[in-house]
Amino acid sequence: MSAESIIADWKNKRFKPIYWLEGEEPYFIDVVMNYAEHQLLPESETGFNLTVFYGRDADWAAVVNACRRYPMFAERQVVLLKEAQQMKDIEKLEGYVEKPLSSTILVVSYKEKKVDARTKFAKTLKKNGEFLSTAKLRDYELPGWISQYIQQQGLSINQKGLNMLADNIGSDLSRIANEIDKLEINLKGRKNITEEDIEEYIGISKEFNVYELQDALGRKDVPKAIRIIKYFESNPKAGPIQLILPTLYNYFSKVYSMYGMEDRSEKKVASLFYNNPYAAKQALQTFNLYGYNGVEKVLLLLHQYNLRSIGIDNAGTEDADLMKELVVKMVS
Repeated sequence: MSAESIIADWKNKRFKPIYWLEGEEPYFIDVVMNYAEHQLLPESETGFNLTVFYGRDADWAAVVNACRRYPMFAERQVVLLKEAQQMKDIEKLEGYVEKPLSSTILVVSYKEKKVDARTKFAKTLKKNGEFLSTAKLRDYELPGWISQYIQQQGLSINQKGLNMLADNIGSDLSRIANEIDKLEINLKGRKNITEEDIEEYIGISKEFNVYELQDALGRKDVPKAIRIIKYFESNPKAGPIQLILPTLYNYFSKVYSMYGMEDRSEKKVASLFYNNPYAAKQALQTFNLYGYNGVEKVLLLLHQYNLRSIGIDNAGTEDADLMKELVVKMVS
């Protein structure tokens, strides 16, 4: 079950006695926990019927006793167990999990771990409660998630702006959501996010970013590529080499895969780029400019310079100098 499905059920007054939230992606767990803490009960009831435990300090018996208590002047109570992965003897909750109280909603966040699915405890959890298991989004999934989040806020953004966010903020979903929320506040009622908004309120340059560097290299525009690298040299946080190299490798890998396609029409190529026609045109241009051997050489260079960027076969060359050297070799 997804975080959205759980919250949708709660909004429709459909409740299970136990919700177990686990896995590698904390954002979805935090979204559910935040809703449970601030929205499940009316504010007037939280003083009597909301109990919050933290795994590091929680005693399993105290959690069970809280869950077995009946709500005061209300239909239900909510018990939250946060950071449960730090709790000792958590499996001793099994006795309660086997016979939970229907008037209690127990929500457990078990971050960065997963309960062993083979155990009786896990099987009982799945039988009597709702299970949310989260995984980190892959890089190619980020643009789709960002686009969906923006739409959920009632906002819109063009593809270039979307790429700026996806390529420059990183994969921390909480940070991405916070930056979009900050944008929404600064839009002051306007619904369309522009590249200028991203530059002004998040600090990502619309001219000097990883996406623009990719575009310049795809077109073999060396002067523009060098200008962008010089900007990164002066503003290291804007374009760290650890972000640039994987982004370029991902792009040229997709171009390389085009050589195995029988149909290289713009529509078919767009399927490699989240159905983005602009990206498809860019990729076709790169495909024609570099040729098979050229793209293969670029991929080998990116691998080589990735090793050099972490100190292998590199005699202390600065990141910006590595990038300038790489660019010249890529387009030569």
